[in-house]
Amino acid sequence: MNLITAHAAVATLASEGKHVDTHESISPYMTGGAALVILLLLLWITTRFNRDR
Repeated sequence: MNLITAHAAVATLASEGKHVDTHESISPYMTGGAALVILLLLLWITTRFNRDR
């Protein structure tokens, strides 16, 4: 019985809360660009270490 009450309380809290999909200060283009730069940097580092292959 206690588990059902806890589940009902959590479900009520979850349904009443305001859900925001994105934060106003985070730009998806800036995040994607930064991820691309980081991945390209890691690719460049990997190719520098594997010159003999």
